[in-house]
Amino acid sequence: MKVKMIKYIEDFGFTRIVAVTFFLVVAAMVPMLGLNTATLFSQAFTRMAMNGVLVLTMVPIMVCGAGMNFALPIGIICGLIGGLISLNLKLTGLAGFAAAIICSIPFSLVFGYLYGLLMNRVKGSEMIIATYVGFTMISIMCIVWLFVPLNNLVLRMQMGRGVRKDVTLAEYWADILDGFLPIHLGDLVIPTGTFLFLFAMCFLMYLYMHSKTGTMMRAAGQNPGLARANGINVDRMRIWGITLSTVLGGIGILVYAQSFGFLQFYDSPKMMSFSAVAAVLIGGASNKKASIFNVLFGVMIFQGLLTLSLPVANVILPESNISDIVRMIISNGIILYALGKGSRQK
Repeated sequence: MKVKMIKYIEDFGFTRIVAVTFFLVVAAMVPMLGLNTATLFSQAFTRMAMNGVLVLTMVPIMVCGAGMNFALPIGIICGLIGGLISLNLKLTGLAGFAAAIICSIPFSLVFGYLYGLLMNRVKGSEMIIATYVGFTMISIMCIVWLFVPLNNLVLRMQMGRGVRKDVTLAEYWADILDGFLPIHLGDLVIPTGTFLFLFAMCFLMYLYMHSKTGTMMRAAGQNPGLARANGINVDRMRIWGITLSTVLGGIGILVYAQSFGFLQFYDSPKMMSFSAVAAVLIGGASNKKASIFNVLFGVMIFQGLLTLSLPVANVILPESNISDIVRMIISNGIILYALGKGSRQK
C-alpha cells in the first residue's frame, strides 16, 4: 500500500499535490473569512478562461524542444497590432474580434518564423535568449507605437500622435466571448463563451499534435538525433513549433483583452510570459513535454490561487503589502522550482 502511494505521488507530481492542497485550503478560507465568495469565484473563472489560450502557447514550443516561451511578448505584440487595425477600422462585435485575429496572423507568421530562425542559432540557451528577445521587442514597439498613423481619434494620444497606453474596447468587442451564453448561479457568473473558445483551441491543438506533423515535431523535441536518423528536419520542426506558438500568442492576447476590456500597449505585456510559464509548469509540464491537460489543470490552479489567495492574505494581514509578495512568490517560485527540477519533473 505504501509503495503504491509513493508511486502515485511520483506519477502525479509532488508540485501539483502541494498546489492543489494549497488551492483547496485557500478556497475553503474564502467563505470562512466572510469574503464575497460568489464575486471572487466569478473572477477566478474569468481569469482562468481569459488566460487559457496564452498558456496554450507553451505546448507547441515546448514539444518541439525549444524550451518555454519566454518571448511570448512577440506573439502578444502581433495580437495587439491586429487589434489596433480592427479598432482603427471601427469594426465592432464578432466581426471586429474576428478581424483582429485574422489581421494578427500574418504578423505572427513573419515574426514567429524570424524568431524560430534565431532560436535555431542559439540551441541550448533558448530560454535566456528568448527572455531578452521579448524584452527587446517590447522596447522597440514602445517607440513604434508613438509613430503609428491612426484614423480613429479614440486611439490617439491627447498630443495628437501615437497610440494611447490603454485603449478601451467597450464600444467595440469587449466581452464578445464572455457575454455569450454566460451561466448565472446566483451571483456566480461563468463566462461560457470564453471557455468554449478555449476548449475549441485546445481540441484543435490536440488534433494537430496527433497528426503526422505533430508527431514529427514531438520526435524532434524528445530525441533530435533519432529524429534526424529517420529523415525528420529538426530545425524546420522547431521553427514551425515556435511560429505556431507565436500565432497562439496573438490570438491569446485578444481573448484576454475582450475579457479585460482594454488593449494595453507599450510595456504592459512585458511580464505576461512568466504567468503563462508558471501556469503550464504547475500543471505538470517539463522542458520538453507539455500536454493539453497540463494547460487546463495549470491555468485552473495558478489563476485560482492568484485570484483567491490575495484577498485572503489581505484579510489575514491587513494594511500590508503581503498580497503582492504572495503573488510574486507563487509565480516566480513555481518557475524556479520547475526549472531546477528540469526534465525530471513529472
